[in-house]
Amino acid sequence: MDESTHESTQGEPDTKPRAIALATRRLASRLSQVTDWIYPPTCLACKTAVDAPATLCPACWVKMPFIERPFCERLGTPFPQDLGPGLISPAAQADPPVFQRARAVALYEEGPARRLVQRLKYGDRLDLAPAMARWMARAGTELTAQADMVIPVPLHRFRLWSRRYNQAGVLAQALAAHAALPYEPLALTRVKATRPQVGLTREARAANVQGAFQVRPEAAGAIAGARILLVDDVLTSGATLNAAARVLLRAGAAQVDVLTFARVVAGA
Repeated sequence: MDESTHESTQGEPDTKPRAIALATRRLASRLSQVTDWIYPPTCLACKTAVDAPATLCPACWVKMPFIERPFCERLGTPFPQDLGPGLISPAAQADPPVFQRARAVALYEEGPARRLVQRLKYGDRLDLAPAMARWMARAGTELTAQADMVIPVPLHRFRLWSRRYNQAGVLAQALAAHAALPYEPLALTRVKATRPQVGLTREARAANVQGAFQVRPEAAGAIAGARILLVDDVLTSGATLNAAARVLLRAGAAQVDVLTFARVVAGA
């Protein structure tokens, strides 16, 4: 065997996997093109035809109530005008949250944001989660950069059984994959079957979720000293997220930040 033949034989194990990978990517691209031809991509919110999958149409994009700075550094609630960096809202000063910071993609009002949340939560539209998680990663860039793990707000087992999936868990898993962070869906458990928070006063919401969460004993070591990113679909009064954050901090977490897709703001 001459030297050139020897080099070709030696190089075969390296080039063959690359060729297979390239062929696989080309095949996947062609299958995607065929799928898009048979099932053209539609807007995530209104199902109007769009150029690329997992996007909004121009009309829905304009109507999407994205939250941008300036906003409260603790609660993430938007300010009507920019009065300088690092501002804390009167609400955060009067009643500071248990968690350190909260961020959200958009206001939870009539329009695309509300439709996306409700379709994910009640319409079995799990396919929406990757796109929603990408927006969450953008809104929470400073949080994911400092987080050690991602934990979703858990459902009680009875509600999980009836709904079949936890929308917070679906978002948290997609977010963790996008941000390359450990995903810990079993670290926190909901031990109290609380009534729905809709229609309750702020005080009643807090009482409703008191004692609702526990840290699993096997997760205590990982949580101690860790910076936790707590994920849910919507932040309303903050009662549920405060209750979950309080339990994590009592278990020794160094810090708990909150990231949701949408948030309710009074008067928005």
